[in-house]
Amino acid sequence: MPASDRPRNPRLAALDERLEPVKRFELKPARTRGGLIAQFLGLALVAAVLSSLFLLPGFLGVGVTAAAGVSDFNALPANLHIQQFAQNSTVFAKQGGQDVPIATFYAQNRQDVAWDQIAQTMKDATVSAEDPRFYSEGAVDIWGTLRGAVSTVAGGDVQGGSSITQQYVKNVEVEKCEALTSQKKVQACYADAAGVTLQRKVQEMRYAVQVEKTYSKKDILTGYLNVVGFGGTVYGVQAAAQYYFGTTATKLDLTQAATLAAILNNPANLRIDQPDNKDNGAANGYALTKERRDYVLDRMYVTHTITKQQRDAAKAAPIKPTITPTTQGCAAAQQFNAAFFCDYVRDVILNDPAYGATADERFSTLNRGGLKIYTTLNLDLQQVAQASLNAYVPASRPDIDLGASNVAMELGTGRIVTMVQNRKFNNTDTPIDGTTAVNYNTDEDYGGSQGFQTGSTFKAFDLAAWLESGHSLYERVNASRHLFPTSDFTNSCANIDGPPWPVSNDEGSASRLSVMAATAESVNTAFAQMGTEVDLCSILDAAKALGVHPASKSNPLTSVPAMILGVNYISPLTMATAYAGIANNGTVCTPIAIDRVVNADGTEHKVSKSTCTQGLKPEIAAGVTYALQGVIRGGGTAASANPYDDVPIMAKTGTTDDSLENWLITSTTKVATATWVGNVSGDTPLRSLYFNGVGGGNVKFSVAKPILKALNATYGGSDFSEPTDAVLYGNEITMPDLTGKPVEVAQKLLDGLGLDVTVDPTPVDSDQPAGTVAASDPAAGATLSDGDPVTITVSNGTKAKSSSTPSPGASSTPTPTPTPKPTG
Repeated sequence: MPASDRPRNPRLAALDERLEPVKRFELKPARTRGGLIAQFLGLALVAAVLSSLFLLPGFLGVGVTAAAGVSDFNALPANLHIQQFAQNSTVFAKQGGQDVPIATFYAQNRQDVAWDQIAQTMKDATVSAEDPRFYSEGAVDIWGTLRGAVSTVAGGDVQGGSSITQQYVKNVEVEKCEALTSQKKVQACYADAAGVTLQRKVQEMRYAVQVEKTYSKKDILTGYLNVVGFGGTVYGVQAAAQYYFGTTATKLDLTQAATLAAILNNPANLRIDQPDNKDNGAANGYALTKERRDYVLDRMYVTHTITKQQRDAAKAAPIKPTITPTTQGCAAAQQFNAAFFCDYVRDVILNDPAYGATADERFSTLNRGGLKIYTTLNLDLQQVAQASLNAYVPASRPDIDLGASNVAMELGTGRIVTMVQNRKFNNTDTPIDGTTAVNYNTDEDYGGSQGFQTGSTFKAFDLAAWLESGHSLYERVNASRHLFPTSDFTNSCANIDGPPWPVSNDEGSASRLSVMAATAESVNTAFAQMGTEVDLCSILDAAKALGVHPASKSNPLTSVPAMILGVNYISPLTMATAYAGIANNGTVCTPIAIDRVVNADGTEHKVSKSTCTQGLKPEIAAGVTYALQGVIRGGGTAASANPYDDVPIMAKTGTTDDSLENWLITSTTKVATATWVGNVSGDTPLRSLYFNGVGGGNVKFSVAKPILKALNATYGGSDFSEPTDAVLYGNEITMPDLTGKPVEVAQKLLDGLGLDVTVDPTPVDSDQPAGTVAASDPAAGATLSDGDPVTITVSNGTKAKSSSTPSPGASSTPTPTPTPKPTG
């Protein structure tokens, strides 16, 4: 029988088929010294591989070593550190009691999936096209490596063919480079991980061998399909399925899977999200990708994973992508009216060492860490707040650079439950009317503005200092003065020399009234007078103790006399925090936006908790709260904002000069809010404008009322702590009997008791000697408080003279006093 007719050994036949490219190989003479060296190295590699084919696993210890010139292949590092691939981080908020994703952050759009979450068609397409011997061979694709060696020799460049395991190793190494923050280190890492050198190829093989010993084929293929790129920032099969076809990795059909497997061959050129691409776009049916896809389908048929009918039907189908982008960043949260809150969460993470020691590490954690970030935001209440704000305050109007915001936070926990503003979020470089990247609720370091002057809402801290110094709420003060020399004030922490301070009353006026009334009516001159009776530094200290700080480092807090009426630039969130502390019996808790964070591997990530401190003594806080309740009752400046739902509430209004900034801050025993409407820039008086029929000075009440109603319906509230008598009335003083005492003696006695003495300049008829006290108002025995006013009336001695010298013939018997008749 002729040799050609003899049956061939199947293994030898397969070997002969795989060696066919080498049989056809023709070496072209090199023209340069470098070319000769490259040919020599390439031929050494070919020879090494050929001589190793019969050594099975031993080839890795001899053949490749010879090619690379390495003395001991097994001495190369073997353990490939497979770190967590970059994953999408997702931000969640509560809606209807359920966690709802509102935004995603990523450096690479990737979502890892398990083996059973990947369609079998995708697994088959990948293996058939990329490494058909994946399940039967070891870690290294011998024939692919041989083809690479032949190509190296033929072209003079070092090339290589790789198994899926080798490709997995390479992608893992490249992924490590992506995580670096130094550009110099990134470039060096890429050169080491992806450089086309024999040394790198040998190390890749060494890693691949160890990977195959450590992981199953299922694990390796799953890892490969999760790490590999599919063009642009799309990484991993799950993100690719969503992006290119609007589906999941589990639901990929044959044509979709074959298309994705095709893209793997050259993601930069075969991606199908560039319809205008001349070479590979919609006009030519994505010709390059279709050619590769059809090749994948042919390979699937050859490897018996699909039938001929399936192949032909799939090849006849056009490529029709359904591009479904995953919006990166907080712009996606705009649909929930939560973009600014999302941006605040982002800034919290980027400023918190819990997410990394450096700014670069924190950025990497957010964009690569695959975090699940569960926030404090209540989307149901957020919708109410946004709707109420939108009903009155537009995103823009031509006559003012208009801003408005509202924020709400829980007492005792610091949890921010709502955060809205009138403008939409826009952090692009393209300015659009009615949009901004600035969060009006927060500090500058957290995406916010430089703050706004608070107006009379600062009077809460004036009250705290007033009570801490021993004064009381029902103490009466003189509100008739309108010019205050700086010499009238004491400031132990700053020099306040300057011209006299003129004060006018914006929302109330009186001559002499109690501190309670002055608070309810927001009488500026009364609070200016109160400021002369305390250390201005104590007002600032009270504010700081409640967490008050400047919104921007460029505007430090000042303690000049005008501070009393709110000239410092503070963010709404900070003011809400302070009022929450007052209503919480003086315990202030720092605001938080994140409840819980889960790492990509399911473990809990450390989260910075709210820090609570005692800012005011409970009795002082109770007194301030008691006074502020009068502001939102009948006759108070904020009465129109009261929802009157039986939930106790306190509040303070604030209006700056010319009504440029307008505030309302409130708190129940459960939730505090801050509402601001004003000029972002410029100086347009809000009281000169109308918003949906409501005057600009009062629109804050219309905005706040529905929000307060919704918050109270959700949280409820209880009675505030009752203030002590000492806080209400001060130290009780019994008015002494001054009748008949010399005026100088009486005045000295009353001054010593801490009372405010006035001597009536007009003497009156009295039976007391001239120049002595005829009477007092209040009369002897009355209960007074420190600082209460007392008026002394002086006798002219007329009745005293007449009673001591009777007229001639007059009876010495006194006339009885008539008994008064009872009245109804």
